[in-house]
Amino acid sequence: MSPTATSPNATSSTAASPTAHPALAALHAHLNTSLDAAARAWLDQALEEATAHPGTHGPISAWELRIAEAGRRCGHEYADAARVLLLHAAHADTDALTRVYRQGTAAERRAVLHALPHLVPGPDALPLVEDALRVNDTRLVAAALGPYAARHLDDHTWRHAVLKCLFTGVPVDAVADLAQRAHADAELARMLADYAQERTAAGRPVPEDLQRVLALTEPAAEPAATPTGRYDTSGKES
Repeated sequence: MSPTATSPNATSSTAASPTAHPALAALHAHLNTSLDAAARAWLDQALEEATAHPGTHGPISAWELRIAEAGRRCGHEYADAARVLLLHAAHADTDALTRVYRQGTAAERRAVLHALPHLVPGPDALPLVEDALRVNDTRLVAAALGPYAARHLDDHTWRHAVLKCLFTGVPVDAVADLAQRAHADAELARMLADYAQERTAAGRPVPEDLQRVLALTEPAAEPAATPTGRYDTSGKES
């Protein structure tokens, strides 16, 4: 389950769970049913510490240390989700998120990107998204194109990010709100057509996802005009 996934039937099971956001409550509930007892106990304690002592204390906060050890404690499959919950419990602001991102491993950077829509209401954290889109780590690129990018990334950068998915093999399913943002986007359609032409000219296959995105760029069909003339019983206009 990804750090941004939701489950309508999931609920938080401990007081430390960040229940203010349904998606995060569902994420915590998923971890509670997936982690073993030792990992659950570690996560609950780590969340309690982050909630009780948010912000920065000394050279590095306790919750930042917990983020670093989440992979070892929860396993790599669940580390992203645990880190997102820790960032939320610590009320990490843009400065804290930037610090964790800049100093962290690729996995920790990915968690920061997943946490952005839950923690940063405005575009202040866009430099982190833009940085992730410049690298060739496909998991970072995919994480960068979540709901936060869908809300705040400008059209030019967003279009190039979609093309980067096609270049690098990142499934376009990773692009949040793809259909809404691609709809009737003539410039994106032109860029996709140019890329397809380049691939064809070079004797290389065109990614299947390209045709899918290209179809999304089409504007809605105009409704058929309603005739205004009067018709006799034979169907001829009179």
